[in-house]
Amino acid sequence: MSQTTAVLLGAFAGATIFLGLPVARLRGLPKSVQGFLNAFATGILVFLLWDILSHAGDSVQLTVAGARAGDSGPFVIIAVIFAVGVGAGLLGLVYFNRAIFGRLKHGAHSPSPKSLSLAIATGLGLHNLSEGLAIGQSAHTGAIAFAGVLVVGFALHNVTEGFGIAAPMTMEPKPASWGFLGLAGLIGGGPTFIGAWIGYLASSNYFYVAFLAIAAGALLYVVNELFNVGRKLSSPPAFAWGLLLGFLTAYATDLILTFASA
Repeated sequence: MSQTTAVLLGAFAGATIFLGLPVARLRGLPKSVQGFLNAFATGILVFLLWDILSHAGDSVQLTVAGARAGDSGPFVIIAVIFAVGVGAGLLGLVYFNRAIFGRLKHGAHSPSPKSLSLAIATGLGLHNLSEGLAIGQSAHTGAIAFAGVLVVGFALHNVTEGFGIAAPMTMEPKPASWGFLGLAGLIGGGPTFIGAWIGYLASSNYFYVAFLAIAAGALLYVVNELFNVGRKLSSPPAFAWGLLLGFLTAYATDLILTFASA
């Protein structure tokens, strides 16, 4: 498979994130519905956080055997990359929001729906960069069928990610502009295209873990904010149901990818 084809497939996998974004333009929703949508999006992101940490953790654990045999270099390097990446993703968004939105004091108001959506898009974009790496690396090694399965699976998964970006925007008094949704979609889905290009040119487990770790840190920040919003919009039982359904929906799309690639 040529590099151009691999990059185009990566672009297709990332572009499906736009299919979930029009939800952001829904208006007149009761508070209970807004709370459910927020909880559903939180469930999706909780699954993605777990999925990201699982994949990054697997890569770290693969180096443990070498460390036991006396070659601890790769383990130390990748463990440091993982720790620094999670810290950069989490603290980077914390200090960014403090600098941009002035959230200096404990107990300050939650970020606006727009800033929360952009934070979600940033975390998902870093995650999708690693997905693009997988597509590009598979195409470069000649695993054409597997690359195709990855594209279809990631494309399906990204639809739910688009909904995760859009859900906070349903709380805005005015519909989100198409320009804003386009920007959020590019931030969230565009990195899949970039990752496929990089993955085709070079394969590095260190880069893979770094991108996953930064994405995990960013999603830790976002999930905490969504839980904060959820406590204001929903009762604990209603939030729990939305959280469960969002988690299971994201898990189901991941199972389809796993089943198809087996």
